[in-house]
Amino acid sequence: MTAQYGPHRWSAGYHDDGTNARFRGHTFMVNDLAGARFVDCDLREVKIVDGYLADVDISGWVERLTINGVDVTDYVNEQLDRRHPEREQLRSIGSIDDFRAMWNTVERLWAETAERAAGLPESALQARVGGEWSYVETLRHLVFITDSWASRTILDEENPFHPLALPQTAYSPGDAAALGIEIDAKPSLAEVVEVRAGRMALMRDLLGRLTNADLGRACARPPAPGYPEEQRAVAECLAVVMEEEIDHHRYAARDLAILEATTPS
Repeated sequence: MTAQYGPHRWSAGYHDDGTNARFRGHTFMVNDLAGARFVDCDLREVKIVDGYLADVDISGWVERLTINGVDVTDYVNEQLDRRHPEREQLRSIGSIDDFRAMWNTVERLWAETAERAAGLPESALQARVGGEWSYVETLRHLVFITDSWASRTILDEENPFHPLALPQTAYSPGDAAALGIEIDAKPSLAEVVEVRAGRMALMRDLLGRLTNADLGRACARPPAPGYPEEQRAVAECLAVVMEEEIDHHRYAARDLAILEATTPS
């Protein structure tokens, strides 16, 4: 099958009161931005001239990234594919059987990572590395992804959100609270693992029931209040779930390696 349902980027439902765009098109001239942190920012068409970039760490959706006149986009993608072949598997999806195979890969990757995490104390799994989500928070976010992009869209449930789900940082706290989500909750690893296991079982059951004919069906609801009201096919929603799973697995594995190296045995 030809690739139809590869990685998909979507609007996450930003609530802009006008302040979010205050720097759009702005020029920063001879400014000290050392140690600055940009989270969930739209950096399209950004141009850095005569900048001093040392120890810079960039992650995100990258297209046409040019450094000193050299387009490094293909190199970055090639290296990511080499290290994470599940990315290529995601891009090759063309049928419901491909989605099922992709989910098998997701389950295998997370089972291996959960085994690694079991070797660390819970305090380490609740800790953030470099300001990123902790292992526990990452699992909470994937609960939100299943609830929004599978239960709410594909299964058409109005409010399937678990209180321990964790939306993306740009999502409105007010909307989250209205859905019964407790963003500031501090659940134990065991509590989150239990919820997460139920969501993974839901995905396996859903994929077992869907057919190729279902993939083009339009979903009636947006993933969550605040998201744009637009047509989203079942296949698109499934692809979002799969992409989020493999991306956040990559981040979790990266941070576990740091925790393993720095946590006293």
